[in-house]
Formats: sequence, C-alpha cells, structure tokens
Amino acid sequence: MEYKDYYKLLGVSRTAPRDDIAKAFKKLARKYHPDLNPNNPTAEAKFKEINEAYEVLKDEKKRKMYDQFGSNWEHGQNFQAPPGYGNRNFGGGGGPGGAGFSDFFENIFGGPGGPGGPGGGFRGGFQQGGGGFQQRPQRGQNSEAMYELTLDEAYRGGSKSITLQEQVSGPEGIPRMTTKTLDVNVPAGIRDGQKIRLTGQGNPGRAGGPKGDLYLKIKLLPHPMFKITDSDVILDLALTPWEAVLGVTLRIPTLDGAVEMKIPPGIGSGKKLRIKGKGLGSGPKQGDQFVRIMVQVPERLSDEEKELWEKLQETSTFQPREF
Repeated sequence: MEYKDYYKLLGVSRTAPRDDIAKAFKKLARKYHPDLNPNNPTAEAKFKEINEAYEVLKDEKKRKMYDQFGSNWEHGQNFQAPPGYGNRNFGGGGGPGGAGFSDFFENIFGGPGGPGGPGGGFRGGFQQGGGGFQQRPQRGQNSEAMYELTLDEAYRGGSKSITLQEQVSGPEGIPRMTTKTLDVNVPAGIRDGQKIRLTGQGNPGRAGGPKGDLYLKIKLLPHPMFKITDSDVILDLALTPWEAVLGVTLRIPTLDGAVEMKIPPGIGSGKKLRIKGKGLGSGPKQGDQFVRIMVQVPERLSDEEKELWEKLQETSTFQPREF
C-alpha cells in the first residue's frame, strides 16, 4: 500500500510543535469541511485525509511510532508495517464523519477497536471545542423533483405512488444512488408548476439531524383535447357554418364529464362560451372551462352543394367587412 505523508498533508515540517500542527489542521478543516462543501466528494476525501493525519500527529505515542517509518517509507509504494503493529490498540479515535481510517493507518495502529475503528475522535461538525470540532446536529437540505401528471389526474387528485432516485452515503462515505417509493396525496385541481411538499423525504441531516423536505414540482402532460391557461381549461369546438348561423345544442366534454351546452345562433369563430367551475384549482380559486368556437368550412363540395352555396351568395345580404 502507498505510504501516507501526514506532515505533507497538513503542510507542516517533521519538527513542527503540536500547536502548529493543530493550527494547520484547523485551517484545512475549515477549507474542506463537508458542511461547507456539500455534495463535493473531492473535498470530503481531502477532509478525511487531514483528519487522519491530525489523529496521528496530535498524539505523542502515535506520532513517535509513525516517525519510525518516515525515513524508510517516505517514497515507498508498497508499505507494510512490521508484524504486531496492526494489533496495537490506542483506544478512542474514529474515522471522520464515522468512516474508518485508511488501510495505511490500520496497518500501523490497528483496525476496529483502535483509532481506525468506530468510536470517538474528530467528527465532521463545525463547533470548536475539546481540541477539535464537534458536529452539531444539522437539518438536511431540501430537494426537488419533477412530477408529471396527466390533466385528468391533476383535476381529480387522489393518492399516487411515485418512485424516485436519491443519493445516499455508501461505504467509506462515497455517495451512491438508490431508489425509493413514496405515497403522494395529490390535491384535486393542482396546477402546472405548483409543488407538493413531502416532509422529511429530502436530503439526510448531519450528526443525527432531521432530514430536509422533498418538493415535487408538478408538470402537466399535454392533453389531446384541452389546453390550459393558468387555472382555466380551453376546448376548441368545431362548428359547421350552418350550426354557427342557426345555433345548435351539443354535448361538450369537460374534465368532469360531458355537459349539454346551447350554442346561440349567429356565433362567430373565435368567440368563447364559459362553463363555470370546470377548470383547475379548488374553492373560490377554481378556474372555468371555456369553449372556443372554431367555424369550419368543407374543403370539397359536390355539384349540388356548390350550387346551394352559390345561391346563398346571391341571396344573402350579410356583409362581414366594413371597407
């Protein structure tokens, strides 16, 4: 295994007094501390290295033992401590943030039960005292995920199940991705861009602190029939010219089922008719559905149809243009 130069990691000389070592460590700890470098694996790895170096050099017995190998193994790539060193127990100690120290450390000072095993020692926090920093419980950060819904699902609401990818701390503190399934209560009438808050489902806290919250940002999927403007639903209704002229009663689809609507005679293309309370939202803020009239004309005419249209043209007094 590769030799670790603890003095070089802390940026101090091999003859540096303990106070200088402590000052160097605290300066680097502030720079690479995980709390100040969230989601930064490089800073976290560096923080673990300087923590391990300080664990050795601050202790007179460990430093003396480590110095025995310095001159012989400083440039070595295949370090192996002499027999018996790995079984020594110095008590206390612990990997940064709860993770174990390196194989190099454990080769000299021992594994579980020694400083490389689980236990006390310097941990990730940022509260000074007792010769180092102690971590205060901190609430985890909130997170956000996109949640796609059909327009019908958004209108009706109800209980839904969602599967998400989340980042967790794996072995040696290395982040890894895992999946989780959550039950979500979707409020009826939820609109595009609104958020659903899931308490305690966000990023994990530090040192036993509570998790943050997860916010699901709603994205409404396109609908083949309806369009959305804020809380209102819009339906384009195609009419024949004679339906627009004479009026007609039709069954109109809505998100809440079909309703009967009377189209008044003489309605023009682009005019809107309202069906109250059939939009998104709830209570007094619930939107409406608007039926937008789109008068359509035939592309092909039979000879008889063409003759009738020509007769209408000759007899009609209607003038849509004023110029």
